[in-house]
Amino acid sequence: MSDERAKTERLRWLQQTYEKAKARSPERKPQFLTSSGVERPVIDEPPEALELGFPGEYPFTRGVQSTMYRSRFWTMRQYAGFGSAKDANQRYHYLLKSGQTGLSVAFDLPTQMGYDADSPRAAGEVGKVGVSIGSLRDMKVLLDGLPLGEVSTSMTINATAPILLCLYAAVGEQQGVPISALQGTVQNDILKEYIARGTYIYPPTASLRLITNLFAFCAKNVPKWNPISISGYHIREAGSTAAQEIAFTLGDGIAYVEAAIAAGLEVDDFAGRLSFFFNVHNDFMEEVAKFRAARRLWARIMKDRFKARDPRSMMLRFHAQTAGSTLTAQQPLNNVVRVSLQALAAVLGGCQSLHTNSWDEALALPSEDAARLALRTQQIIAHETGVADTVDALGGAHHLERLTDGLEALAEGYLKKVDALGGMVKAIEQGYPQQEIQGAAYAAQRALEEHSSVVVGVNKFQVKEARPQGLLSVDGQVEVEQKASLKQLRESRNNADVTRALDAIKRGAAVPTENLIPLIYTAVKAEASLGEISDAMRAVFGEHRERVVL
Repeated sequence: MSDERAKTERLRWLQQTYEKAKARSPERKPQFLTSSGVERPVIDEPPEALELGFPGEYPFTRGVQSTMYRSRFWTMRQYAGFGSAKDANQRYHYLLKSGQTGLSVAFDLPTQMGYDADSPRAAGEVGKVGVSIGSLRDMKVLLDGLPLGEVSTSMTINATAPILLCLYAAVGEQQGVPISALQGTVQNDILKEYIARGTYIYPPTASLRLITNLFAFCAKNVPKWNPISISGYHIREAGSTAAQEIAFTLGDGIAYVEAAIAAGLEVDDFAGRLSFFFNVHNDFMEEVAKFRAARRLWARIMKDRFKARDPRSMMLRFHAQTAGSTLTAQQPLNNVVRVSLQALAAVLGGCQSLHTNSWDEALALPSEDAARLALRTQQIIAHETGVADTVDALGGAHHLERLTDGLEALAEGYLKKVDALGGMVKAIEQGYPQQEIQGAAYAAQRALEEHSSVVVGVNKFQVKEARPQGLLSVDGQVEVEQKASLKQLRESRNNADVTRALDAIKRGAAVPTENLIPLIYTAVKAEASLGEISDAMRAVFGEHRERVVL
């Protein structure tokens, strides 16, 4: 692009895109200056950078928002939840008081797997890695005093996502907040569970049906809600490379779009509410490039493959979380440095929301002090570093753009292989992404053991140290109390209403064209438990059995 054309294009972008966005969402400051009084530009403008396109415009390499953080910072979420609903509620109020700007709810394994706390399969796991939610009564306690009409809530839940969203909406209804006003996200990404994580319940066909049912329900009734967060985070935690994280995450996204279209939805009716969730690992420049490559590749997929016309359908909006797998139990305070650099990469990569892990998470659930420090990390990046004052501050850097191109090409290669196998569901059934991730994880472990890669404090620079004090642990009494609560629920509710609601779910599940979400909504308001609703669908759909891949 010539210098003259670059100036013309930049002027066009400023007038037609940037100024309009700024009018809708005014900038945080009248001027963005360094400590020396040098004005920070809106974007850097070397001609080679302009070849990439502009922020807020297709193919969105430089970001999905034209003003980016000059208008407002990313949403600062701290993923939290443990013990009982009361315990978790207290932590949410603490974090909001500390400056968190969005809720992010972690659920325990029984809740994720569709078991009530009194199920034999829940024994020993109640409240351990997240909050235990069994009914509408639990959800009401969890959200007590939280303004659901104002706060945006992310819920990391997959197999039971429709139930948790219905519980959330029912509490909103009790608060007087209409379902159409609720803002947030349910993860609802079951394919990555088959690939990397394992908290699935039903076979893939039934699971995809529930996901597309939720797409349709949200498009009609909950327009501000993201009905899925397509997650590469757990793929990376399982050991994938950055390129594999892009490819298999977008491959899952393609499968969801295809399933929704096959169910009769128009792409532009739902694609604008799709969201993504990525890991942020230690290779700083590669991670920044990863987000740019993923945005550009998804924009092309939606435009060329699915013929989306609305630019919002082509935007890859994403939440990022710093990498739990990089946290070390050895010299755990080193994790503060790791998390800070990972968070900075997420911001420079253009995330829409961010969670920063606590330094003690390799040892226990986060303590209050560690959670506050993790939040302060984001606040320091936002308010003290100046990196949020320029849109796409690294755009045009030769090394970054070369990494972006390279990652995009590698990811495309994986996606072509997935297509050749018949799509993501078929690829998962054949074990392809699982094998690729296992190979990458094995190679990384070998490098660690052979000292060709260094993890400070683990295989180099070790010291003798005592176990840190003040770590959080969940009392086993939580399980006892949750069981008692469920017993009281079943004795005090209208069980005839519950039976009718559960029977309706079973009948609906047997009809492939029936949208199950309204039936689930009726059941949660009748105070059916999460386990009972899950069991009603298990009775029709059955359970998935993992194909072991070696």
